[in-house]
Amino acid sequence: MHVAIPILLLAATVVVVATACRRVGLSAPLVLTALGAAASYLPWVPLPFAVEPEVILLGFLPPLLFAAASQTSLIDLNHNRQQILSLSVFLVLFTALGVGLVTWLLLHGWLGLDVTFPAALALGGVVAPPDAVAATAVARRIGLPRRVVTILEGESLFNDATALVTVRTSIALVAGGATVLTASRDFLIAAVGGAVVGLVAFKVIAWVRTHVTEPVTDVAISFLSPWLAYLPAEAVSAGGAHGSGVIAVVVCGVLLAHEAPTIQTAQSRVSERMNWSTIQFLLENMVFLLIGLQTHTIVDAVVKDENIGLVNALLVGLAVLVTVIVLRPLFVMPLALLWKLPVSRADPLSMREAAIISWAGMRGVVTLAAAFLLPADFAQREALVLIALIVAVGTLIVHGFSLGWLSRRLDLHGPDPREDALQSAQVTQAAVRAGRAELDRVLEDPDTPTVPEDIEQALRAQAERRANIAWERLGGGRDDSEAPTEAYRRLRTAMLQAERTKVLKMRDAGHLDHTVLRAVMDSLDVEESMIAAVGERQQSLDDRMLLTPEERQGGCEDLRDASSSVNPETFDECPDCIREGTTWVHLRLCLTCGHVGCCDSSVARHATRHYEESAHPVMRSFEPGEAWRWCFKHELLG
Repeated sequence: MHVAIPILLLAATVVVVATACRRVGLSAPLVLTALGAAASYLPWVPLPFAVEPEVILLGFLPPLLFAAASQTSLIDLNHNRQQILSLSVFLVLFTALGVGLVTWLLLHGWLGLDVTFPAALALGGVVAPPDAVAATAVARRIGLPRRVVTILEGESLFNDATALVTVRTSIALVAGGATVLTASRDFLIAAVGGAVVGLVAFKVIAWVRTHVTEPVTDVAISFLSPWLAYLPAEAVSAGGAHGSGVIAVVVCGVLLAHEAPTIQTAQSRVSERMNWSTIQFLLENMVFLLIGLQTHTIVDAVVKDENIGLVNALLVGLAVLVTVIVLRPLFVMPLALLWKLPVSRADPLSMREAAIISWAGMRGVVTLAAAFLLPADFAQREALVLIALIVAVGTLIVHGFSLGWLSRRLDLHGPDPREDALQSAQVTQAAVRAGRAELDRVLEDPDTPTVPEDIEQALRAQAERRANIAWERLGGGRDDSEAPTEAYRRLRTAMLQAERTKVLKMRDAGHLDHTVLRAVMDSLDVEESMIAAVGERQQSLDDRMLLTPEERQGGCEDLRDASSSVNPETFDECPDCIREGTTWVHLRLCLTCGHVGCCDSSVARHATRHYEESAHPVMRSFEPGEAWRWCFKHELLG
């Protein structure tokens, strides 16, 4: 009970505080760290309160890295590989050296303490890497451009390996067992060894998953995957150096996520996402609470150290915090200019993007875990750990509170939901077209059994409805109209509630076996959750002022040659619908003749009928605030 109750209290605190922060728009990592620091001084909190570094490095870090890697695109990582490599390796080393120099000058030169440069360099390695958990949490909260988030996540995923190797090498230098040559060798072994083990782990796990169809077993394998990659990598050694478990977990997680559609069933993928989102929520927030809870113990240890004193330690900590904050822009901004040179093959960042990346340097779990890796006999160990805590909490406060303000001043924001809706409609349209083509192929096959006509019509209608759902998310339609899919969602939701009520009455009367009941209820829940998800996506558009999506080149000559301005025959109605007595949902404008017709979600589909009759290939949305175009001939956006 003495273990179970504290764990329950920690988890309950995380759930309550993180949920409240989400509702009021505060940063959960900041609030949980501050709450933990305040709670560490309560009389019933046992002292000393310290989390063993192995608990963080083995218990928290692998699953958190795996969860973050599983949500990262391999394509995006490859596209931004130069930026990610520069930040995760060279920026970490640059920061470690700069912090090491400042720390050595302050502790050794100013205070006259027996702190060598390798010992100060170890602190530099401790505070150098921004944290994947903190960066992702803050980026999600304030809404940053996707490319910026990808670079920050990629940097945070890979920089931990550089930092941990730097710390371990610095400790070896203090003990007299390493040189610059051996340090370079150790880093190479860690990187290559970790990547190889991660690749092998991916191959093995992927092979197993292709032979597993039960979602429960597949999700269980997913839970084991972080350690199946991490532990073998740490066990691999050559010349005393070890492979990087961090790199192994990241490589394995990214590759498994990339291949998930081909090695897992749909049920397994859905179950895995739901389970991992819960685990990630609990672990990533609990880490910051644990960081705060160690404050009292760390401060007490420095107070008892007569060599430095609490005031001096705090001053040095503030100086190191300023150094960490300043060094990042000094490295990132000139590097962004170098990426713009013709000799660079990197896709350059804008200076606004570089500015926001240079200010997103929140530290967290790895910094505190690495600090506790310092040996007990390390000179001024308690002071170095306190400095690491000051840097971690300070960057969370400084960057966490100001990053949103800076992004607004730079006019950087997350993706426009309408642009996402437009891309989603394009992808859905292409997928539906492929499905219809396959249906035609199967039905034309002479070996295919005869299919009833109503079944064929139902399949085609279902495919058409899926495409219409995606398109209807764009444009508000008329104030007094209700889109067909909205009507379907409203009416089907009412039907599902009635069906569930009837099933529950039969259950209460004892007319149903539990297994049968669960199967029926599961089918109702799946359908209702899908309908609710569509409604939430639509609500995200209705509740915001949305910018017109940026113009996109569709890749066909019709879109390129289409007129940019044409006089519409009318401005607020579909003439064909008025003449025929039908109702329109959204309006489309032909860019050849100015004909205004209704969309495919409308009853008469006059825009498509106009194309079929006139062969005018390109139309434009004629809804307020929209300027996207569509080529009927090639089914492409432009």
